[in-house]
Amino acid sequence: MASEYEEDEPPRKRAKASKIDKGHVESTNNRRLFAPFRALGFITNHVPFAMQVRSYKGATGAPRIHILSCIGKAWIEFEGERMKVLFVGPEEDFQITSMTMEGNNIWVTAGPSVICYEAGRQISRFINPFHTILSSIIAFGSQILALTDDGRRLLTWDAQSGELLSTITFDEDFTATQVIHPATLLNKVLVSSAQGSMQLRNIRTNVCIYTFSPDKLHNAHSKPTKITTLVQSNVADLVGIGFASGFVSIHDIRSDEQLLSVRMDGGAIKSIAFRTDGQEILATANSTGNIALWNLNEKGRILHIIRGAHDSSISCIQWVPGHPLLFSSGDDNSIKQWIFDGPDLPPRLLKYRSGHHSPPNLIRYYGEDGKQILTTGQDRSLRCTSVVRDSRSFELSQGPLSKKATSLSLPLASLKIPPATSISFSTARSSDWDDVLTAHADESFARTWSVINKRLGKFSFSTAKDTAKSSQDSQLTSRGVIRAVHVTACGNFGLAASSNGIIQVWSMQSGLKRKVFELGPAPEEVDSRFRIAIGSSMKGGKGRCVTGLAVDALNKALVVGTLDGTLNFFNFHSKLLEETLVLPTSVVALNLQRANNLLAVICDDLVLRLFDLETKRLVRELTGFKGRILDVTFSHDSRWIFTTSLDSIIRTFDIPTGQLIDAFRTSSTATSISFSPTGDFLATSHVDSAGIYLWANRAQYAEVSWRSAAEVEAEAYESTALPTVQGTREDEALDGLTALGVIESSDVFRKPPEMDGELITLTLLPRARWQTLLNLDVIMERNRPKEAAKAPEKAPFFLPSLPGESLRLDVEAKVGIEEGQTSTQKMSTRLEKNRAMETESEFQRLLRGEPHDGQYDELFKLLKILTPAAVDLELRLLITLQQQALFLRALTQRLCSHNDFEMVQTLMAVFLKLHGESLIDNVEMQGNLERLLQASRAENEKIGALINKGLGVLNFIRDVE
Repeated sequence: MASEYEEDEPPRKRAKASKIDKGHVESTNNRRLFAPFRALGFITNHVPFAMQVRSYKGATGAPRIHILSCIGKAWIEFEGERMKVLFVGPEEDFQITSMTMEGNNIWVTAGPSVICYEAGRQISRFINPFHTILSSIIAFGSQILALTDDGRRLLTWDAQSGELLSTITFDEDFTATQVIHPATLLNKVLVSSAQGSMQLRNIRTNVCIYTFSPDKLHNAHSKPTKITTLVQSNVADLVGIGFASGFVSIHDIRSDEQLLSVRMDGGAIKSIAFRTDGQEILATANSTGNIALWNLNEKGRILHIIRGAHDSSISCIQWVPGHPLLFSSGDDNSIKQWIFDGPDLPPRLLKYRSGHHSPPNLIRYYGEDGKQILTTGQDRSLRCTSVVRDSRSFELSQGPLSKKATSLSLPLASLKIPPATSISFSTARSSDWDDVLTAHADESFARTWSVINKRLGKFSFSTAKDTAKSSQDSQLTSRGVIRAVHVTACGNFGLAASSNGIIQVWSMQSGLKRKVFELGPAPEEVDSRFRIAIGSSMKGGKGRCVTGLAVDALNKALVVGTLDGTLNFFNFHSKLLEETLVLPTSVVALNLQRANNLLAVICDDLVLRLFDLETKRLVRELTGFKGRILDVTFSHDSRWIFTTSLDSIIRTFDIPTGQLIDAFRTSSTATSISFSPTGDFLATSHVDSAGIYLWANRAQYAEVSWRSAAEVEAEAYESTALPTVQGTREDEALDGLTALGVIESSDVFRKPPEMDGELITLTLLPRARWQTLLNLDVIMERNRPKEAAKAPEKAPFFLPSLPGESLRLDVEAKVGIEEGQTSTQKMSTRLEKNRAMETESEFQRLLRGEPHDGQYDELFKLLKILTPAAVDLELRLLITLQQQALFLRALTQRLCSHNDFEMVQTLMAVFLKLHGESLIDNVEMQGNLERLLQASRAENEKIGALINKGLGVLNFIRDVE
């Protein structure tokens, strides 16, 4: 069964930049919130891949297969058996046009350059002296040959020195398209042309030895056409020739005789491959994505046709030498392995690596770990893209479409589900039933999917009515097209809304319809330009197009956005319409942040409006867009909101202040964005790219200060290059991240060394830490072992340790007793205890060394990193009155500094519980206790006043109409 390989692979190796312009990095990145990080989903393109089989002396396993694939301006090297990434090349200035592999070196042509790589690093570069683009390259011993893109010249370089050895200029009536080296012919190359002819040339003497006329190469019953592919067969002097007309010829170049010809309908021949494991089979591929297999022993009888092997034109096919394994790549951004289980059996898909072959239009982070992204695009596929490893990415299956396409003789792409227009999911019950719901273009039903099972779900939720009173009524009350879908947070219900205003609820578990919501007629306040002409037979709100759905985390409220500019708030359980808000323009889409019930409404007047779901009131209006808003997403902590618009600018707004804090322009418009649940990356998809781009959140690595909105807008018009798959740009971005620091600004707020006024800080450590410390005796009693620990038969040699949390060995003590020593020579237990008591721990040293009026920052910093058990031990070791007085003074000073309030309260409770009796018995401790009591009472009163004030303001805001 075909599958994308999911085994863990070693981290990909990046090409190291020889020199990084740090000044350029600092000027372009250090004032922005996001830095380019990485591109996902790129596998191959229209450039034919190169394959190399490597075997090593003494190796016992099978030879290793290496696949070199082009991804635009960079290349990727795969290990063929498991399809895992070995190397990713740096990005060039021009698109790569051809590639080949020779030994450990990789040769590519990009623009006017021939570039050589080894282990992902560039080692040499040759420049075309005519400054024209190079289109085809072959390695010919110690020489490198390349054709120019216009087909006028063939250039030859010395592979070691880079010296241009020769230049062959073709006649005006000969436009070169392909070049190969015929086997057994010394210093000879065979060049094909767009006119349908070929030339055999000597590259040392630059002489044309023989010209093959188009009439002999092509079928006599058809006109000569362009030669699109030319390959050497596994028999000397025999070559395979593919033409743009679909004609394939096997030609003997020594006798200039055509031995066999076949024809493949549907398009131009893109690639030819001869099987080399003893089976005389010819494989051909054309521009429609089909692969045909021909039996050469039976005069070219057709064996099998793999219809829809790729969703678009196939760029290259190659057999693995000596194995029944065929590799194919296409313009659909995929590389596939086809295995033949028998001589007469049809091939089956073994493994593949693929991505979107058209730009994605919807992307959403899936799950809470930020490791997967759900993507859908115009290629009619729903994919789950892994952020961690590309090998874990996969396409969700739509069923046995290949068998249907073969039986119906239809293209595979025509049987796929239409492109998705809306997507929603919930992972709460993903292991029990389907968890993803999608709406598709021009369809009246929504579909469920299962990400865990990697397939289309069990149910299709249709908005069709159960009965129709008459044909006229049935025509008027058409089902409409699904415009929005939503899955509740619990994962139990799926909602779908159609263009005629019907909102229905289904059970994601059983697929049964549960509820139907009625919009009702449009309010009188709705502007006339948004009203729809409703006939007399139309009732209620039929015809009001729904553009967005949202349900809160507790399934209490349902929000419906409509094209006529209204927000409708329903009670999810009673289905009653509670309130309707009329907006000044149409509602395009909704996005609900369930953590704080903030509803983002994309409006058609270039304004993003934020509503509070509890109060049903407008709280923010975000403006400044120069084009239609395309998508919006919230940050994981609900503090920021990110938007993308048709002006190609991705903006970041601070929700509490409503201010624009960051903006950057991309080289192409971002159609969809999604922010990671972990807060580390922003994912974007773009209108002219099939990949997913990740932008690193700089606030995760360093403190970032915000600029004014005017500064942000001014710098936003400087275009930012998109991230690459792996190259020098990522190195520059990461170097910029490591040296970020704090951006200097006059508006930066800095915390004073001592908090004044009414400000009080907490430690921000987990609450369970202090609860554990308070109840440590109960926990230890509960976890006490039932049986005493048994001593080992032979106790190991050890060094005595000093008291305290950190492990410190007493190297001055005698660590063992030699044989023959008597018991009187051993150190007594009492002396050991006295020695331990005289040793001072790090906690006691910091406590004793702090000045009288100090704030004990180092002491409390140490207490924050110690475990609760270690803190309890240190407090128990404060047995002298002097140590106890110092600790009471430390608690008092910390309270007066207004820092670590809950930590001080916990330490005070534990300390008094441990040493309360000794403190009461000693009168000299009374003064320290009174000062601590006064400071604690003052801080508690201040905390209580702040809480009461905040509750009062919150209640006032909620009650304000």
